[in-house]
Amino acid sequence: MADGRAVARFAVEGNVVISGGAGTLGMSAARALLEHGASGCCLWDLESTLRSSQSDMLALAKDFPKARVFGVAVDVTDSTAVAEGIQSVVQTLGSIEHLFCFAGIVGVVLAMEMTDVQWRKTLDVNTTGAFICAQAAARQMAKQGKGGCSITLTASISAHRVNYPQPQVAYNVSKAAVVALKSSLADEWAVHGIRVNSISPGYMDTILNAGDGSIQLARESWATRNPMGRMGAVGELDGVCVLLASRAGSYINGADMVIDGGTTVF
Repeated sequence: MADGRAVARFAVEGNVVISGGAGTLGMSAARALLEHGASGCCLWDLESTLRSSQSDMLALAKDFPKARVFGVAVDVTDSTAVAEGIQSVVQTLGSIEHLFCFAGIVGVVLAMEMTDVQWRKTLDVNTTGAFICAQAAARQMAKQGKGGCSITLTASISAHRVNYPQPQVAYNVSKAAVVALKSSLADEWAVHGIRVNSISPGYMDTILNAGDGSIQLARESWATRNPMGRMGAVGELDGVCVLLASRAGSYINGADMVIDGGTTVF
């Protein structure tokens, strides 16, 4: 049994917003943050994704009856929609202490065959979307004036290395930009009591990485090229998310946490 002081050290205080929250990774993080004491959790995602994940959201609300759990349809590339999403959260929960940005897209296209539309869409969602959400949340956090806030962006091992065997130049660039974004925001916003960090997951075993044919060959390659010999399980990002939102992470600012089973050591 953990000592009470240890439990308190990793307690998550206040309310959480998660973009891409209705996806597999976002939903898992939401559950972990609620388990560690978050008093409210708002999941942002596209309307269609929220609908398809309705049963999962209801399960969260049922499992954590003392917390307020709800979803809001938000397109992270639309600054007006994001600002309205922030106001919706504040009206419902009263404040925002933690933001997690999981919203993102991949796209596997050879660089010579990629259109400018495909390029822009990937960067618009992954990089600009992360900035829009972070900016809107930080404005609210600074307005609250009490500090103790955190913003966690989702980068990727793709920010640190070229993926194999799939070609995804736009994704790689977008995630490298997220790491740079994290550092700049960590510098600017610490004075407001806002810590900004990023996580760089390796290949995670989610529905996006499931299937037959070429994706199965890729999965075998990803596992073989990992010292642990496997992809990451969904819940294996949760511990870092809890750390970054808790008092245990109070001096972690401007960091990029790589969670990849050792893939990037090669």
